[in-house]
Amino acid sequence: MPTVEMERRQVVVIGAGPSGAIAAALLKRKGHDVLIIERQHFPRFSIGESLLSHCLDFVEEAGMLEAVQAAGFQLKNGAAFAWGERYSAFDFGDTFSNGKPTTFQVQRGDFDKLLADQAALQGVEVRYGEEIVSADFSLPQPQLGVRREDGSQYQVEAHFVLDASGYGRVLPRLLDLEAPSNFPVRQAVFTHVEDRIDHPGFEREKILVTTHPTQRDIWFWSIPFSNGRCSVGVVAAKEHFVGRDQDLDQCLRGFIAETPSLAKVLANAVWDTPARTIGGYSANVKSLHGPGFALLGNAAEFLDPVFSSGVTIAMRSASMAAAVLHRQLQGESVDWQLEFAEPLKRGVDTFRCYVEGWYAGTFQDVIFHPGSSPEIRRMISSILAGYAWDERNPFVSEPKRRLRMLSEICATEVA
Repeated sequence: MPTVEMERRQVVVIGAGPSGAIAAALLKRKGHDVLIIERQHFPRFSIGESLLSHCLDFVEEAGMLEAVQAAGFQLKNGAAFAWGERYSAFDFGDTFSNGKPTTFQVQRGDFDKLLADQAALQGVEVRYGEEIVSADFSLPQPQLGVRREDGSQYQVEAHFVLDASGYGRVLPRLLDLEAPSNFPVRQAVFTHVEDRIDHPGFEREKILVTTHPTQRDIWFWSIPFSNGRCSVGVVAAKEHFVGRDQDLDQCLRGFIAETPSLAKVLANAVWDTPARTIGGYSANVKSLHGPGFALLGNAAEFLDPVFSSGVTIAMRSASMAAAVLHRQLQGESVDWQLEFAEPLKRGVDTFRCYVEGWYAGTFQDVIFHPGSSPEIRRMISSILAGYAWDERNPFVSEPKRRLRMLSEICATEVA
């Protein structure tokens, strides 16, 4: 039997996406040895293109903000919602949390490569085209089996492993950690277009979320980029796709044709890119951590794309995990459940409450209510900007009760 090549590293990060790049850079800045192993080559396509303001707090913490600001991405100052003739816009410069007033809308291939390159510039080793094929956490030090593109394999032993593999969910699959999501199975069909938008009511500095005029659990995203292009997608439960055109482009355009306000916005669009689809993307795990590992971002849990929370949760988890792991590597006693999993989950559960409220229609009633007080709108705007961990905000500390009370007041006036 040939000897298997063995390498020893302090920290291995699986995946070079936003959570992996941020976590690796933060640990490297604290003086730790970090290796990122990434299955794909960058740039590569990904959805999750409309960042929330809270994302930039972690980009700044990792020393990457100047590079992101200089990259020419589309500035984003808030979120707009449309339903029939109703229109409601939220400004990230006017929030309860007083976070960053603007963020960016990005083509993720370029954005993710920029963050990974920034991590590498800070001294993180990034290996592309390598796949984790086995994981053994029963040993004194975790061991990962890695396969290169030429088929050769090697083992890497680490003090700790952070799984930032996103939808790949490497450790949940290898360690049997996957758990069912409590969200219904939904599907997204999406593409990029040359948008040529000249609609007077369209704000290029905001994501536009449009509700289907008659079926409120169907919604669309429109995310303009700085190069005259726009990401457009529809999200609906599986049953809404039954009987529709099997051609994804025609399917998407059929949904849009049923939604006059959005059809007007995209009236001049050049549909030059084949549509794609992703379904059953909501995911969960039995545990966010275990002996020798922790799960970041979408590798752990993905809710739903409606409020663009995925990258924010990913980056927040990266920052929190890096802080706990730094202390552990320094020899301190840490409690991953109390210091990482539970506080991370509180913010995720806040987002979950509003996602569930969106599909139930109750949060839509609040968003489209014409008479909401400025202070309540500032509290909601904080959550839409990503500050779902700011428990000074009553809509964060008591999301279910506050949303229920407010939606009951609003529902009668919106209907």
